[in-house]
Amino acid sequence: MKHLSAIIICTICALHVYCQDTAKLIFTINLNNTVQTIRNIGASGCWYSEEIGKTWPLNKKQRLAELLFSRSFGKDGQPKGIGLSAFRFNIGAGTAEQGDSSGIKDPSHRVECFLSPNGSYNWNKQQGYTWLLQQAKNYGVENLIAFVNSPPVQFTKNGLGYKLAKDYVSNLQESKYNAYADFLAEVIKHFNSKGLHFNYISPVNEPQWDWSGVPGQAKQEGSPWTNDEIFKTVQSLSNSLSRQNLTTKILMPEAAMLSHLYEAGGKSGKQVAAFFNPASPLYIGGLTNTTPYVEGHGYFTEVGDARMISVRSRLRDTLKNYGKGLEFWQSEYCMLGDGFKDGGKTNRRSAMDCALFLAKVIHTDLTTGNATAWHYWNAFEPGPADSNTLYYLVALNRNRTQDTSSMFTITKNAWVLGHYSLFIRPGMQRVETARNDGKDDVAAAGDIMISAFKDSTEKTLVVNIINYTTANKNAQLALTGFTKNNNMHLVGHYITSAKAGDDVRPYAVSHAATTSSNTGVMLPARSISSFIFKR
Repeated sequence: MKHLSAIIICTICALHVYCQDTAKLIFTINLNNTVQTIRNIGASGCWYSEEIGKTWPLNKKQRLAELLFSRSFGKDGQPKGIGLSAFRFNIGAGTAEQGDSSGIKDPSHRVECFLSPNGSYNWNKQQGYTWLLQQAKNYGVENLIAFVNSPPVQFTKNGLGYKLAKDYVSNLQESKYNAYADFLAEVIKHFNSKGLHFNYISPVNEPQWDWSGVPGQAKQEGSPWTNDEIFKTVQSLSNSLSRQNLTTKILMPEAAMLSHLYEAGGKSGKQVAAFFNPASPLYIGGLTNTTPYVEGHGYFTEVGDARMISVRSRLRDTLKNYGKGLEFWQSEYCMLGDGFKDGGKTNRRSAMDCALFLAKVIHTDLTTGNATAWHYWNAFEPGPADSNTLYYLVALNRNRTQDTSSMFTITKNAWVLGHYSLFIRPGMQRVETARNDGKDDVAAAGDIMISAFKDSTEKTLVVNIINYTTANKNAQLALTGFTKNNNMHLVGHYITSAKAGDDVRPYAVSHAATTSSNTGVMLPARSISSFIFKR
């Protein structure tokens, strides 16, 4: 009898395990519960823009521009590009004119300046950068953003585009704040005259870093800023923009890490409280050209899923403390830290491993941090395309000057970003999702992750699902909360995976109408899928 009881217990346990393993995973998408409105999704064109726009063969640079900005699809149904809705343009400090005396080791990291030392403007500078900016405009990129790493070298304390001392204060001369603001306003006015309107200008970048370098070994242009110095800069720039009747808005503070936005630290910590609390003496809300958009960079805050989610939860809650109007913009990210290793010890990760980790970061910023804008760091840099694609969307061939037949390779990072930038357009709203397997955000980050976005007319719904596991998965999507009629059709399913050709590749779908009933979907192992529903 005891033996029979044991058999029965084991059988029940086995059945329980079997039922758990084969339990139907159902995601409920409530179209009536909106969370945030997406402003834009983009990337920066830095360092190598000058070379590309100025020296590359026309067909090569045109294809690169098409890849970044196009929203068109080929006859095979595959997208020609990733449809960025924002592009960041670097206004240089003049280190390129200084040459080797700039102290910046890599000539590609030296950038020209429109302002000459004699006070005149030379609009023939940064021709390559400007060519790419024009392509972004031609393709209809909705948001052009100017950003600055260092003030012009003629305005800095040491005449360089970076610091020599680690004192964590600005390199801008005390008497040059207004001159710096007027310079930026003049650049904006010039580009306006060419039909290239900057929607936004960011006058400081990663103010928490010391940006010091040894002459001859310095890495790039840069300057630290204290919170007081940032306020003074933003105030001067707002006044200058207003005087010239320029509508460009100011973005800030470009925190080097998201935690600097809510944690104390040095001379530029707790930046949300410093700049967006009406009770603060540094409150920027009363200035004419400022925005409620709080910019921060996602670097070094994604090592481990628990930390990644905790940092973004704290930032979200901090913004809520200062009113409903504040929005988080993730304005720079690439895999600078060790998070991409996913806890492993190996330093080599495949292109798809890197891309899926990037997808997880984007997902977490959008769904936990409630980001309303998301920007990758550099669109292009030299490096491999098959592994450790940590810093770029497009891998530039290191021998591209000798071999112009193969100057660059599109990485899986680009296509993964495209699942968001191409399909989730400015003005779309994220809607709430729920799952029936009981997994919290941390558990889901190693499993299946879902986010959903609808347009304002509720005629389009985009559902992005990341399968982070090594097994194929099946799930069901239950659409609820329709405000109009309960009728949407699944018209598109696009997949990016390690498989050759799976680069936002279209797959066959059922055109059956879906309402509150479930629609079955297939999720390949280690992939991201976009499901497009239309009314």
